[in-house]
Amino acid sequence: MKLAHFILAHNKPEQLRRLVERLAHPDVFIFIHVDKKADIILFKVALQHDGNVVFVDNRIDIIWGSYRMVQATIEGFKQIIAHPVSFDHINILSGQDYPLTPAQNFLVFLRQNPGKAFMQTQHILTEWVEAVPRLTKYHFVNLRIPGKYQIEKYVNRMMPVRKIPGGLIEVGRSQWFIFTPEHAAFCIDRLDKQPSLQRFFKYTWGSDEFVFQTLLYNSEFKKDMVNENYRYIDWSEGKPNPKTLTITDFTLIAESNAFFARKFDQDMDPIILDEIDKRLLGL
Repeated sequence: MKLAHFILAHNKPEQLRRLVERLAHPDVFIFIHVDKKADIILFKVALQHDGNVVFVDNRIDIIWGSYRMVQATIEGFKQIIAHPVSFDHINILSGQDYPLTPAQNFLVFLRQNPGKAFMQTQHILTEWVEAVPRLTKYHFVNLRIPGKYQIEKYVNRMMPVRKIPGGLIEVGRSQWFIFTPEHAAFCIDRLDKQPSLQRFFKYTWGSDEFVFQTLLYNSEFKKDMVNENYRYIDWSEGKPNPKTLTITDFTLIAESNAFFARKFDQDMDPIILDEIDKRLLGL
């Protein structure tokens, strides 16, 4: 059983180092995509003594909410698939995530669930309806051109409602999930062979939250999917980003069935990470 963690990072190299240390295990490799805007040297210096750590070569200049996040994720998947080690699962994390159980426990869970994809699959048209405009309208967030939002408004007034190619059933919710290299290879191949899907997702806001789920759900791999990603994320503040977790959230975190939580900021509150280390990770 070999596991590849794939981490999307853009800041806080020292916090990333701490995350990598907690994920470390002889059967684990950690692949890291550092946003092209960030100074990768700072991250390499912070992690220079860590084995089984691989930095993704083809870095993407990410724009939040854009298809570039999908592109960065695909670059990570490609490097994982091409690696000499054959992995059983891929787990996607951000640099501000943190484990809630020892690495060995997570590996035991994955060994008990071979071939499974643990990812949220809410039906967008009926369960996650606030996301419907992401699909039906054009979004130019992926572009770097002056006046793009004014152009976007004009295009949406003039153009008919968008529909996803092939009449796929759109599902998703969270970009943080667990699946297999076989699932990843299928998604990459499907996007490569169907440019119309790529174009559709490039003009969709936040497509990283449903691209991979939608592709698998509409394939023979649907049978592998479990509608659970085992993350503790607090959206109670009603903001575009989840709440930054602090020591006041410890009880809820500890009582969850999650393997990981997000997001944390050790500059804001290092105590919560210390408590997780001591009381959940046994360090």
